[in-house]
Amino acid sequence: MATAPCRRSILNLYSSLLRTSSSFSSYNFRNYFVAKTQETFRALQAESDPERARSMYEEAKKELGVLRRSAIVNQIYGGWRLSVEAQQTQRDPDVIKERGDN
Repeated sequence: MATAPCRRSILNLYSSLLRTSSSFSSYNFRNYFVAKTQETFRALQAESDPERARSMYEEAKKELGVLRRSAIVNQIYGGWRLSVEAQQTQRDPDVIKERGDN
């Protein structure tokens, strides 16, 4: 009989996956993997079968390794920033705004 992983190990894995997902330099990849991680762990939280929860946990651990390698490659070959990212930095009150028509 398999036991489900403990709450602490699930939360540690969740935070590691979120941290790794947030490290992507590409806006689209970053948002996709953050949303996918949240969706995966909501499903894991709702799972009542300990065997299924254990297999989902093990799958997420494997995914973490793949995600870490992918994030490194994405940071190396990230590409240009999107206009959506530029708009977010302009809304930041700590960023000094300069007008080009002065």
